[in-house]
Amino acid sequence: MIYFDNNATTQVVPQVLDAMLPYLGSSYANSSSGHSFGQKSLQAVKSARQSIADLLGARIADEIVFTSCGTESDNWAIIGAVKAAPEKDHIITTRVEHEAVRKVCQNLDGVSHRVTWLDVDEDGNLDLDALRSALNEKTAVVSVMLANNETGILFPVKEIGEIIKEKSDALFHVDGINAVGKISIDLKNTTIDLFSAAAHKFYGPKGIGTLYIREGVELPSFFIGGGQEGGRRAGTPATHQIVGMAAAAEFVKDMSPMEKVRELRDRLENGILKDISNSRLNGTSDTSKRLPNTSCISFENTNGEMIMHKLDELGICISTGSACHSHDHTASSVLQAMNVPYSYAMGSIRFSLGRLNTEDEVDIVVDALTGIVKELTALAD
Repeated sequence: MIYFDNNATTQVVPQVLDAMLPYLGSSYANSSSGHSFGQKSLQAVKSARQSIADLLGARIADEIVFTSCGTESDNWAIIGAVKAAPEKDHIITTRVEHEAVRKVCQNLDGVSHRVTWLDVDEDGNLDLDALRSALNEKTAVVSVMLANNETGILFPVKEIGEIIKEKSDALFHVDGINAVGKISIDLKNTTIDLFSAAAHKFYGPKGIGTLYIREGVELPSFFIGGGQEGGRRAGTPATHQIVGMAAAAEFVKDMSPMEKVRELRDRLENGILKDISNSRLNGTSDTSKRLPNTSCISFENTNGEMIMHKLDELGICISTGSACHSHDHTASSVLQAMNVPYSYAMGSIRFSLGRLNTEDEVDIVVDALTGIVKELTALAD
């Protein structure tokens, strides 16, 4: 099998599984228990919190709160921010956010809050002047992703944060879920208030995430119950998953392997664009403005789902990147926002490489894809 779908999820690497197993077996105690058996689990959770704080560049470990997943972290950040400021009725986000942000904002828009939806250009870049114009004293929260899950395009969140704090006192939430482990992050040197992450995007287990809450920010609890996580999130900590997330953080803290991933991505991308005449890159060609592992490419007059299934038959795992919705035949909101022509958008594929991929795999995929697209294009003529 060749796996080029690392933005959807990553493999749990052996050292992560090894770190988790004791807490599924002999070290099963509840970390909230007062006895020494439970305190062993508590120390494991504390150590894990520090490891993740180090990966994210948090100033102190207590800024890290464990959640069940990235979606919970995103939901809590936005809903918590608006509940913390009941006198404010304005939210700012972008048209290319993940559903975990976009759908929350859609549910609030026109009901309890007014949402400003920031546009992007054809390269996927955000209009920062529009952000400046939208900010006002009624803005409760601005939610912007660090890296787009479909195109890999990076938003300049440090600059965005500076604009927000200069023009308002709104909280700034960043969905960093698809960026952690792929690029360096240093939250203490930004004005970001809230930052979401999920372990399964960087070789950790599913079912565990974090929300960074900058010291001094008061966010209402999303779950009601016990006093876990310093009273910020109720629920028995999943020690095995937390330890697994920390082991994954240790695995990805060295960013030097991502240069090799970038080289593989460029080899894949350049090979496709060279060999397949009806292909086009979605998003900027400036690789410094994209994640080093991601490439979203469209093939005119084809169907992304069909390409995906034909590659799957060959043991190659990729994604349409949510580009094609078979039930209504519409392009993804990301590609629509970028004004990708329909004839291309419906034939879009997302390739997301990881640290475990190889050059031979890239060459196999380019060769297989060339034949598949040629076949499907001929059927459309």
